Amino acid sequence: MTGRKLALIGYFGNLGLLPAWYGWLAPMQWFSRTTVLVVLLIPMLAPLRGILQGRPYTYAWSGFIALLFFTHGVVEAYSNAAARMYASLEILLCSMWFCGAILYVRQARGQIDKGKSPAV
Repeated sequence: MTGRKLALIGYFGNLGLLPAWYGWLAPMQWFSRTTVLVVLLIPMLAPLRGILQGRPYTYAWSGFIALLFFTHGVVEAYSNAAARMYASLEILLCSMWFCGAILYVRQARGQIDKGKSPAV
């Protein structure tokens, strides 16, 4: 599996998991669904265009967003036993996103060094 495919699976899996988790499966009690979804989805949508276009630079900095959500998953898994399954899935998807992004950037850099354009 290429790094880009791994990153896309992790990114879009997480993009689907968060609205499902906080919107319908286990909504938060203290905040409205809309507030939670807006706060969580705005950072997720920031790299969408560059990820779809296959820009290595976007994959590189989107790894920081993946780490943010990885941390969120770890905190939720530790502190909320009822949401441990969803948090574990978030941890897995963020790990796929982060590792795939690193692999894709390394693959793209190798192609650029050889005089080829990165695969899209």
